[in-house]
Amino acid sequence: MRIGILGTGNMAEALGGPWSRAGHEILVGGRAPERARALAERIGARPGTLHEAAHFGDAALLALPYDAVSGVLAEVGELRGRVLIDCTNAIGPGLVLTTGEGPGAARRIAAATGARVVKAFNHVTPAVWSRTPPVFADGPLTVPLCGDDEEALALVATLAKDMGCAPLVVGPLARADLLEAATAFLIGLWHSGHDPRLMLPPPAALGG
Repeated sequence: MRIGILGTGNMAEALGGPWSRAGHEILVGGRAPERARALAERIGARPGTLHEAAHFGDAALLALPYDAVSGVLAEVGELRGRVLIDCTNAIGPGLVLTTGEGPGAARRIAAATGARVVKAFNHVTPAVWSRTPPVFADGPLTVPLCGDDEEALALVATLAKDMGCAPLVVGPLARADLLEAATAFLIGLWHSGHDPRLMLPPPAALGG
C-alpha cells in the first residue's frame, strides 16, 4: 500500500517504520521540511508536505498532537472519502479528555473532513509500536479498531497485521469515544505505576 503520514514525531516514526519495512510505500509530511526529510531517511520513506501526505496513496495517518489537528486539516484541503487513520489522544492536564462531554476526537475529525476515519493505534505508546514485532508472553498485541467503513477497517487491519499485531474491530466510530476514554484511564494507571491487567480476570472466570 501507499500511506501518507502527517507528522514527524515519535508516533509517525513508530508506525511508519514497521510499515515501510513491511514493504509499504510511505510519504512523510511535516511543516518543517528538514524534520520530514530526516524522518523519511530513517524509515526508508519519501519526504513531502502535509498536503502531499494527506492526499498520498491509499490512506493517511494523522500522527499529530490533537491540539494541532484542526489547524493542519484546514491546510490540507478536501479529504472527503479518504481513509484517515486517527491515532491521536485528546488528553490534557490531569489526564482528562479535552473533548469534554461532546463527541470524541475521532468523531470530530470525521465530521470536519467527511473522511472515512478509523480510530486505531492510540492506546499504547510509540515505544510499544517500535518493538519488532509487538509480541508479548500472551501473544501479539491486539489493536482495537473503530470505524464505519468496512473497506477502511480492512485496510487498517492489514497494516496492523503487517506490524505483527492482531487487529480487532470493536465497533463503529461512535465507540471510539469509549476507546479514547479508556486510553486516558489506562495512561493514568500506567503513569502511577499500576498494571491494568491485574483488574481483569480471565473470561472463563466471569461466569454466565
